[in-house]
Amino acid sequence: MKNKKILLGITGGVAAYKVCSLINMFFKEGADVKVVMTPAATEFVSPLTFQTLTNHAVYTDMFKTINKEEVEHISLANWADIVLIAPTTANTIGKIAQGIADNLLTTIVMALPTKTPVVIAPAMNNRMWENPIVRKNIEILKGQKNKYIFIPPRKGVLACRYEGKGKIAENEDILVVVKKALSKNK
Repeated sequence: MKNKKILLGITGGVAAYKVCSLINMFFKEGADVKVVMTPAATEFVSPLTFQTLTNHAVYTDMFKTINKEEVEHISLANWADIVLIAPTTANTIGKIAQGIADNLLTTIVMALPTKTPVVIAPAMNNRMWENPIVRKNIEILKGQKNKYIFIPPRKGVLACRYEGKGKIAENEDILVVVKKALSKNK
């Protein structure tokens, strides 16, 4: 992972706080990380937290430019060796599956070079995970071979106090999948 560029997309789920330690794991492996947050994600963890952890500006708004010399969604899409979306909500999975680019993260995903892999680590209520519409959207994305890689959620007690499948994968498991995807995409 040395010198690899990871674009970390964070969506609006309570598991957003868990990726803070994942960023440190990526840095220990020699990777560079930039963060894009959906508007809902900023309600769970402050962009300042991720700016401090990455030493990069955090991108949160499609219309607020940080680098005025570039079109940011294109620049970030071209910068990334891989995109990791963690946690990924049912909403974001649906938007990507249907080609909806209505926030900075989904716009970047639509603008990615064909060979750039997208690793998706879902986290949601078990009923949402099992919903037929969510399942169909996942199948749409899985149908694009070697592009969208899913790390299934774990079983356990969820934030809503339900028990079932919906917890974000462990950071160590996410790290393994990202490393594997990067090694295939040389």
